[in-house]
Amino acid sequence: MTLTAAERAAAARMLRRAEHHGTPVGPPSELLPGLDLADAYAIQRTTIALRLKDGASVVGHKVGLTSPAMQQLLGVDEPDFGHLLDDMVHRDGSTLLAARYCAPRIEPEICFRLARPLSGPDITVADVLAATEAVAPALEIVDSRIRDWRITLVDTVADNAGSAGLVRGPWTPLADVPDLAAVDVDLVIDGERVAHGHGGEVLGHPAAAVAWLANTLAAFGTGLERGQMVLPGAMTTAPFVSAGQRVEARFGVLGPVSVTFA
Repeated sequence: MTLTAAERAAAARMLRRAEHHGTPVGPPSELLPGLDLADAYAIQRTTIALRLKDGASVVGHKVGLTSPAMQQLLGVDEPDFGHLLDDMVHRDGSTLLAARYCAPRIEPEICFRLARPLSGPDITVADVLAATEAVAPALEIVDSRIRDWRITLVDTVADNAGSAGLVRGPWTPLADVPDLAAVDVDLVIDGERVAHGHGGEVLGHPAAAVAWLANTLAAFGTGLERGQMVLPGAMTTAPFVSAGQRVEARFGVLGPVSVTFA
C-alpha cells in the first residue's frame, strides 16, 4: 500500500457520500496519486464497512472485467470483484428510481447460489459446480460513483467494482442446466434487442469466474459462504439506462428477468 490509513478512510467516505447522494466525484486515482490495487481494495472494504454500520449485510459478491473487451479497455489481464449487499437486491419486475444512481448501466448475468462454502486457493470449475445449488437469470445494475465513468482499474475497485444493484429471477436447480457456457441471453430495452451473448463470454465459463473469486478472496483471508450469491460477469455489452426504460434479459433455459427505471 502507498496511501496512509487516513487517506484510504477519506476516500472511502467520499465514495460512500457519492453513492448515498447519487452525486459522482472525481477519480480517486487523480485525487490520491500513488493509489495502488491494495489501497483500492482496502478502500472498498472500508466503504462496505460503512454500509454495514448503516444496517446492510453482505449476501454475496460480484466479479467484473471478465470479458476480453473490458480487460482491454482498462489495460488489465484479470477480473476484479466487489460486494453484494442485501439492500442492493431487487425482485424480478421491480420498478427502481433512476435518480438513485449516478450513471447506471445494465448487464445480464447468470447468478449462482452456493450450497456450501468455497475457500481458495485451489478452487476449480468442477469445485464451483459441485458447490452450486442453483442458478438464476439476473440483471446487474452497474454504476460509477466516479464522474463520467472516467475510471482506471484502481478507481473501479475502490468503487466496489461498480456494483449498484441486482435484479434476480427465479432459481433453477443446477442439475437442470447442464451447460452454463451454452446458455444464451438476449438483452432487450423497450422491446428492442440491443445485445446477445452466452455464458462462454464469461472467462470461457461462468463458473471459472466464481473459481477465480474464491481463489482471490483467499489472499484476503476470507472465502465464499453457504447461501451466498455470486454474479460472475456480464454476458453482453453494458448499455446505459435511464428513467422511463424497461429492461428485460431473456435467457433460454433460465427464463426472463426484467426491471423498469422510473
